[in-house]
Amino acid sequence: MKQRIVRAVLLSLALLCLSGTGYLFADELTINLESKTVALSAEKDFAGKELFGAWDVLGSKFSSKGFPVKTEIKAWPVAVYGSNPENPNIRSLGVAMLYDRKEYNWVDIFPGTKAEPQELPLPGRVKMLDMWVWSGNYDYYLEAFVRDFKGIVHTVPMGNLNFVGWKNMRVNIPDNIPQSKKYLPRRESMSLVKFRLWTRPTEIVTALVNDPKATDMDKAVKFYFNNIKVLTDTFETLFDGDTLSRPEVVKDAWGAAGNGK
Repeated sequence: MKQRIVRAVLLSLALLCLSGTGYLFADELTINLESKTVALSAEKDFAGKELFGAWDVLGSKFSSKGFPVKTEIKAWPVAVYGSNPENPNIRSLGVAMLYDRKEYNWVDIFPGTKAEPQELPLPGRVKMLDMWVWSGNYDYYLEAFVRDFKGIVHTVPMGNLNFVGWKNMRVNIPDNIPQSKKYLPRRESMSLVKFRLWTRPTEIVTALVNDPKATDMDKAVKFYFNNIKVLTDTFETLFDGDTLSRPEVVKDAWGAAGNGK
């Protein structure tokens, strides 16, 4: 009889501990997912920067002379903006690529310029990267490159480009890419380094054009990009003294002290 009572008490204590632990984990795992535009949409990016002038392209060694080339084009995915959008200034980023031979050729599409490449900070803890791509059914593929807070660049496959017209391409950010740490402030954001557009050696690298007077630009393979977004977790657990973990507060308080004043 006593053994049964002891077992019942121990079982109750175990359930109580599991219950308490569950509440703790629930608090730590609370999320607030938000969709935030990064670039290439009808508006400015979330940092307030202009979208198109700050992007550039760079090709691999077998790129034909003068390629790759970028441009703005008045075109957009109807699924996003409709046939007659209210904003008349919507543009997409066009990339034209041409190569002298079949190979694993690539084009990098990155913020900034060749002389001064930049990276776009991504808000929150990013769960998914989302963008719209237009393709002419070429058997190419797309990758995204992101940098974690430790400075390590990770390659995230976006998928194949063997489809026709606009398509929404999205990919989950792998859990092995760190976006937080043990110490305060815990959240550490990633940055978008670039996109890389790959050809396959079995696919053509010149568009099939019947016009004998066709120029290199006519023969170039073209892709269009629009509306890069992230689905990100912006939740942060509040605690007594949480303001002291904010970098701007710390910088303001310790800036003068750090200068020996």
